[in-house]
Amino acid sequence: MELTVLICFVLYTVLLFVVMWLTSRRGSSNDAFFRAGRRSPWYVVAYGMIGASLSGVTFMSVPGGVYSGQFTYMPLVFGYVLGYVVIAFVLLPLYYRLNLTSIYTYLEQRFGVRSERTGALFFVASRLLGSALRMYLVVFVLYEFVFKGWGIPFWVPAVVFIAIILLYTYRGGLKTVVWTDTLQTTFLLLAAAAAVVAILKELGIGYGELMQQSAEAGYTRIFETDVNHNKFWLKQILSGMFITITMTGLDQDMMQKNLTCPNLRAAQKNVLTSSLLFVVVNLLFLSLGAALLAYSSATGFALPVNEAGAVVGDKIFPSVAFHLGPFTAIIFILGMVAAGYSSADGTLTALTTTVCYDFLHFDKIADEHRKLVTRRVVHVAFALLYLLVIIAFRPFHNQSLIDTLFDVAGFTYGPLLGMYAFGLFTRREVDDRWVPLVCVAAPVICYVLKMNSAQWFGGYRFGFEILLLNGLLTFVGLLLIKPRAKK
Repeated sequence: MELTVLICFVLYTVLLFVVMWLTSRRGSSNDAFFRAGRRSPWYVVAYGMIGASLSGVTFMSVPGGVYSGQFTYMPLVFGYVLGYVVIAFVLLPLYYRLNLTSIYTYLEQRFGVRSERTGALFFVASRLLGSALRMYLVVFVLYEFVFKGWGIPFWVPAVVFIAIILLYTYRGGLKTVVWTDTLQTTFLLLAAAAAVVAILKELGIGYGELMQQSAEAGYTRIFETDVNHNKFWLKQILSGMFITITMTGLDQDMMQKNLTCPNLRAAQKNVLTSSLLFVVVNLLFLSLGAALLAYSSATGFALPVNEAGAVVGDKIFPSVAFHLGPFTAIIFILGMVAAGYSSADGTLTALTTTVCYDFLHFDKIADEHRKLVTRRVVHVAFALLYLLVIIAFRPFHNQSLIDTLFDVAGFTYGPLLGMYAFGLFTRREVDDRWVPLVCVAAPVICYVLKMNSAQWFGGYRFGFEILLLNGLLTFVGLLLIKPRAKK
């Protein structure tokens, strides 16, 4: 089995390198690397955005989360749709009007260089950590179910994955990523759908019967009505909306792909199409979670637990997939590999872009060769940082990673939300020197409040809405900064 999985992994990787060769064989200019020449078809970007946004976390944590959270993830998805509408009609017109390569250049134009670098630093911290955790999940699964049995240490598959991603993005950059994302989205969705079909066939039931059984077991409950619960439906919708605005609309990785469309109208069609596809795709993954639990209930298959005896949601899908046999194991591995690549390749390119434009100011450098060498050095450096984060996180993997990622996002994207809201909806100037202090103070205050919310606020626990509070505190802090006196 392990050898079969390894062969499938190698064949898929070869396919990615074929795509890389096709997209970069005519050269590797800086414009192609950073903006794909702004010639990407909108429907290709829209489809590829599914895989880039979902990643291995959705592939495993969303189905696994049905065990403890039922379908209460869906209100968050409804919020995503609202967030994409804001991106399409508020943020994209701004980015196209200013002809931006890095979206944080807007902060420099609006407030100053320190604000630009503060926003860029928060993105680098958010994306480096978030994307590395997504990649970690793929490496973790392959290690547990393949390499561990061969006595290979955890760091070896981690190094292999990062090296592969570095190699196929090194030349083509975003021009390659836009097309590899379509390939990876296809494998990700096929794997989820095939897993559902395989389980239904094993149980001898249809999809309608599966949903009926799941409803009777309480797994299809969508709306949490307890206002103190961290998944209260209204909090979920609002959080989903602002998570999308920040983690997509204010995120260089996601927006850089949208900005490869030839014009604003094409980019808007891409974003709105993606928002509707997300609803359907997330329903597929929740249905997969219901199928996994139905299989466990019908066959007596023991769900995976940790040392304390608690069910580990992230391990449910791989455990059932490998238990069912070679076919489901292979499609699971292909889906995970696709998810891992799609969540990391674009991020490496975006992190490189942010450093090159927001810290090294590529737009002011005329020497293309100098820019090419610098770009490649930065690209390799971020690949090494990726590897360090993946290896360092392993001892701390003790909960659903999707919750971990959103917890991190609540603290790191909040200042970006506050800065862009202040810049877009006020005309007030600020003293750029004090912006970094405000952007650090807001998440620190939010962290203290979240840790003590149950004790201080009568049992209330912050969920993803901590992002809104973080953005609000940043906004208020910017209001308190007096404009710098003009000479």
